[in-house]
Amino acid sequence: MTRLFLFTILTTMLIIRLQRVGRKNDPNFRMVVVEKKRAPKSGASLETVGSYNPKTKKVQLKNDRIKHWLMKGVQLSDTAHNMLVKAKIIEAPKINKAGGAKNSEVLTKPAEGV
Repeated sequence: MTRLFLFTILTTMLIIRLQRVGRKNDPNFRMVVVEKKRAPKSGASLETVGSYNPKTKKVQLKNDRIKHWLMKGVQLSDTAHNMLVKAKIIEAPKINKAGGAKNSEVLTKPAEGV
């Protein structure tokens, strides 16, 4: 039984990402290791490796567990990657937000026909 469980975990794509928890208008985030296909709000995570409170800007990370999962080949979401770069757990350049160029083009484009 445990061999089948471990085989299932090792053959699925895993990702470290932020999972929103907390009340309405009071967000808190957990940094969790989950299957990539799983819905973001589903509570089924393999391990919680950190937390982030955006109101107080407090970040708590389990460095040894994050490094353990990265050695096993777990991928990172863009936001989790940038948080780990800022905390100096990994050495890499930060990843730009997706769609950032589109928004700036729309805002700086002059209105036509006015």
